[in-house]
Amino acid sequence: MKTYYRLCVLIGLVVAVHSGPISRQTYLKKFYNFTEPSGAASKGRTSHMSVKIAEMQKFFGLEVTGSVDQETLQVMMKPRCGVPDVAQYSTFGEGLKWQKNQLTYRIVNYTPDMSQAEVDEVIEKALQVWARVTPLRFTRINSGEADIMVSFGTGSHGDFYPFDGPDGTLAHAFAPSPGIGGDAHFDDDEFFTFRSTNGYVLFLVAAHEFGHSLGLSHSNDPGALMYPTYSYQDPNTFVLPKDDVDGIQSLYGPNTDVIPDKSNPTPPATPNACDPSLVLDAVSTLRGENIFFKKSFFWRISGSSQSEQHLIKSFWPEAPDNIDAAYENTAQDKVFLIKDQKVWALFGYDLVKGYPKSLSSMGLPTTVKKISAALYDQKTGKTLYFTDNSYYSYDERRKTMDKGYPKLVEQGFPGVSGKITAAFQYRGMTYLFSGTRVIEYSPTSKKVTRVLNNGYFFQAGTSYT
Repeated sequence: MKTYYRLCVLIGLVVAVHSGPISRQTYLKKFYNFTEPSGAASKGRTSHMSVKIAEMQKFFGLEVTGSVDQETLQVMMKPRCGVPDVAQYSTFGEGLKWQKNQLTYRIVNYTPDMSQAEVDEVIEKALQVWARVTPLRFTRINSGEADIMVSFGTGSHGDFYPFDGPDGTLAHAFAPSPGIGGDAHFDDDEFFTFRSTNGYVLFLVAAHEFGHSLGLSHSNDPGALMYPTYSYQDPNTFVLPKDDVDGIQSLYGPNTDVIPDKSNPTPPATPNACDPSLVLDAVSTLRGENIFFKKSFFWRISGSSQSEQHLIKSFWPEAPDNIDAAYENTAQDKVFLIKDQKVWALFGYDLVKGYPKSLSSMGLPTTVKKISAALYDQKTGKTLYFTDNSYYSYDERRKTMDKGYPKLVEQGFPGVSGKITAAFQYRGMTYLFSGTRVIEYSPTSKKVTRVLNNGYFFQAGTSYT
């Protein structure tokens, strides 16, 4: 993963449960983006905290007073999921925004990696990402000083922030202000592309940098465009995520000219691991870590119980989003991702040569068009493929499908019913996900031992009654 801007620190998203009481300041910092003003601005600290307390009270349906009463304090003291309750965008501070909606830009020079026409198209498209959701409008000029000057350079290029050669820092931009404010510089030691995965897609880098040019700093939402690290996305299908929309509209307001229709899709929101209605797409292990997939994201949970959320394509650019199933074959040291009729094989964080392959290449009958979950049983050497409430058993040693399948899930797993939406084995137990439920099944006793909530692996699990 490559950083966009060398002066900002990448903050990882950690999902954890509080082990005990914390101060109200710490609570508001962790979950509601409360920041303690410094210097002269510190005089407004109390009022700023009151705003954040009121925000927290509104979220939990408490009486909104802006002060910590007994009921509010009790909520703060409760163990809870560590995912923040609010969007994670941030701005550069008060006053660091354009005081006008009509802005100019100029492309000072070009990269040899792309044609001038391609660069022109990309820069305009990257600015329109922000214009589409705000009242901001951008006009290109070909000479003189523009609000946003776009240039390519290498090493020391005149702004006291030299580039560092290939990879590393891809570009940087300056917050709105006179002079260099708003300008965006791109490191020409990188290889920029129009849309290929072989290089850095200039549209994605430019759209991120223009967020800085307009007043946004980095977000710690891993799904946001303003997240500090580069992840490939198809520029033809890119939609500005909700976190970025919320951030830019906090500065300039919404675009009141837009009429919602199919050409203006709903901004995608980053999945919340602690959402009780969350239904995971797939679950797998990966060399001792547990991996949970949802839409274009996955969470990694190690033995330390810390969780990190990432875009799938930030680790596997060629892997699909919205997968149907995933499993690790520990004997082969491979993770398999399945979507529709295709299977991808991963060796660590590399795509195995020759993939994707067809679903039938895994031993399944050609009549099976889609599976809903899969798991590899280390003890038996069998891979189980679930199709809703039925499943197949494939013998990895004999490379044949076991006779008598498919079977109903309840035949092989007494006490388990319903559609299986994800599955994996962990610490000797089999976990079968069915919507928002997690069914813990003991292969030894062949009994259901617990029924858990869907956030069990992200927080302190509670059994259904």
